[in-house]
Amino acid sequence: MFPVFALLLYIFPIGLQYCSAIDIITPTRFLKDPQTIVSDNSLFTLGFFSFPNTSNRYVGIWYTHPTAKEVIWVANRNKPLTDSSGVLKLSVDGNLQISNARNETLWSSNVTHPGANFSVARLLDYGDLVVQGFSSNATRENGTLIWQSFEHPTDSVLPNMRFTLTPNSDLRQVLQAWTGPSDPSEGRFSIGTNSLGLFQIIIYDGDQPYWRSGPWNGNIFIGTRYHNTGYGNILVNTGSFTQQEVGGMLSLIFAGANQTLLSHYVLTHKGIIAQRWWDSSNKNWEVSWHAPEKECDTFGKCGEFGNCNPQTKPMCSCLKGFEPKNKEEWTRGNWTSGCKRRKQLQCGKAGGGQDGFLRLQMMKVPENAELNVGLNLDQCRSACLANCSCLAYAYDTQITCLTWSRNLIDVADLSPGGVDLYLRLPQSELDDKKKIKTIIIVSVICGTVVVAAIIWLLWRFLCRRSRPKDEVPPLTKSGKQRGTVDAFGIGDKSNVKIDDLQILKFEKLVEATDGFSESNLLGAGGFGQVYKGKLKDGQEIAVKRLSKASGQGTEEFMNEVALISKLQHRNLVKLLGCCVEGEEKMLIYEYLPNKSLDAFLFNPEKRECLDWQKRYNIIEGICRGLLYLHRDSRLKIIHRDLKASNILLDKDLNPKISDFGMARIFGNNQDQACTERVVGTYGYMSPEYAMEGHFSEKSDVFSLGVLLIEILSGQKNNNFWYQEESLGLLGYAWKLWNENNIISLIDPSISSTSFQGEIIRCMNVGLLCVQEFAKDRPNISTIISILVRDIMDLPKPKPPVMFAQRHISSDTGSSQFTEQTSSTNYVTITTLTSR
Repeated sequence: MFPVFALLLYIFPIGLQYCSAIDIITPTRFLKDPQTIVSDNSLFTLGFFSFPNTSNRYVGIWYTHPTAKEVIWVANRNKPLTDSSGVLKLSVDGNLQISNARNETLWSSNVTHPGANFSVARLLDYGDLVVQGFSSNATRENGTLIWQSFEHPTDSVLPNMRFTLTPNSDLRQVLQAWTGPSDPSEGRFSIGTNSLGLFQIIIYDGDQPYWRSGPWNGNIFIGTRYHNTGYGNILVNTGSFTQQEVGGMLSLIFAGANQTLLSHYVLTHKGIIAQRWWDSSNKNWEVSWHAPEKECDTFGKCGEFGNCNPQTKPMCSCLKGFEPKNKEEWTRGNWTSGCKRRKQLQCGKAGGGQDGFLRLQMMKVPENAELNVGLNLDQCRSACLANCSCLAYAYDTQITCLTWSRNLIDVADLSPGGVDLYLRLPQSELDDKKKIKTIIIVSVICGTVVVAAIIWLLWRFLCRRSRPKDEVPPLTKSGKQRGTVDAFGIGDKSNVKIDDLQILKFEKLVEATDGFSESNLLGAGGFGQVYKGKLKDGQEIAVKRLSKASGQGTEEFMNEVALISKLQHRNLVKLLGCCVEGEEKMLIYEYLPNKSLDAFLFNPEKRECLDWQKRYNIIEGICRGLLYLHRDSRLKIIHRDLKASNILLDKDLNPKISDFGMARIFGNNQDQACTERVVGTYGYMSPEYAMEGHFSEKSDVFSLGVLLIEILSGQKNNNFWYQEESLGLLGYAWKLWNENNIISLIDPSISSTSFQGEIIRCMNVGLLCVQEFAKDRPNISTIISILVRDIMDLPKPKPPVMFAQRHISSDTGSSQFTEQTSSTNYVTITTLTSR
């Protein structure tokens, strides 16, 4: 998704040969140089290694693959062994220790666990070195976790690694880079955050910020630059971060989708955070994303009130209404002194005019934002305007209102990407721009009208002479054309007939939405924004305006138009028309006043409106809409992005499936398809689709299963984490199901005993839908038969993906983990996603 950053760490461990092979470390079984331990799945190796041209020896973990060796954890990074006499052992108190020939301890896990009389260390399948302790009267099943390397990372983050940050944590040093490519000692760069509330990732150079991601909004870091490149799928498939904040504690989890890609994050010795994956075909490490990427990404490049734009020369300029503090330095290309106001703000001054705001589009928001929870866009503006110390505000649909009372620093142009920043200026600064803008607009409009009139008259004259009458597209009663979008010159991809569909003019939609005003904004998605509108005849509409910078181009747009124009079902959103003019592409839907299901389901207050009967009706409606797509429509359609935010609710809370931009038509005899362009939402994508690109009816069934469990629990899959056993929502539901305790997961507002039978039956269906293998999942017609009780006896569900279970090996008596992992649109560090 981001350009490749070429970082070659030439780490070729020397002397990594097996001496007597061992698989665990106990107080009586040591790991002596050059012995190694290999994980059960053979992906990771623990042992002694060194770098070329040095005798220093280290204990670390690296990828076992012979051509992919890369060290991802080092124990004694600051105290190397000077010869090959090193031993890694477990002391009598349960601590892992590295000692030399003189029996000096160079490194220790340094934990205290008085209840453990016997300990075992093992390298797990996902690269975690763990120590488990047993008391004298313990059985093999009740050992406790004493220590794990995942809680003490060096410069890398692997899938399933979890960080827990509290106010007492060292927030700045979650990861510490190496000093150099052959020196794993702690270097100058570290990575962490400066807040457990408005979370963002920061790379520090010593004590100073070097790069920051901008705040996390639940889907993305809004300060990172987006590029639509071929690496987008790699990023989606290889993992994401999830964030959970409870009582001043922040949890960061990196979820990896495809184990074979060996995806991980690393903070390099040059201060670059990069997501790397193993390209087995080219036998090389590739980088799917890295930051900083451009010079403008460096923290505070243009100083206070300066704006950095990599597309301009020079890259730094003062924000509107500001001028350089030191013009001489700016002329020489040194911008760190920043800018100062030309005219002071009028707020609070007697007789002064009112301040206003200048809208700066697609910006990286400044540092030191203040969060104002629960305010909409208009309220955010009013709150900032009423506060004389407020210098700017921004609004994100997920974060809501951000304001700034300190000087603005680290502002940059992120187009495409970023959010709109509203800069406070005295009215006189805004008036100048308005006058110039008005002159330009009037001139352009007058010239355009004259030219357009001439072209239109010429076109009408030529059309009357050359086109037969029966080729003229029919008109609706209101005079709107019906026919093919090709009439608007989209190109070859648009030769799709659109049956009985209105084609509206751009100016009509501008008028209907009050100029696409923020007050009419219903929501924003990956492909643009949705606005509420009202036509002259009083009909309310929802206008999906595709962003020019979005990934959905003409092909996806035409796909959605062509598909939805052929679909008619009470549980599918109705497409009323479209608009294609110049770069503008818009879809016009029926307006549904209750917006989307997630707005109710994941809101603690609105959730109370969804009693069991309403939720059951929503479940049944979604299933019947999916049945129509899969079996009953003229076309067999796979939706590929079924989730709560794509289920719209009408005034009676009846569900309607929406957003068909990613849907695909299947042939009559086609059961599945394969794509190299995997698109969708992390947490809802089936494993075979996310990891291999295979999709079918069963892919939608998997997404339906996740949705069912969310509806029943009131929990969002991507935001749920059961810390005690490191389980996501699906894994936790499976655990409780097997313990006959699934009721404890059900949303308390619907857990009445009179409905428990129906609720448990629906949960059974949900777990059947999220089984790992597509062949095990029921089809949609079977699901409906189960729901309406045509089928009474239900099979026992098999484990879902993203489920990890601890069990004890009967032959070794040691703790062992087996896991089944899944895949990934959620972009996904909510918690910290690394090397």
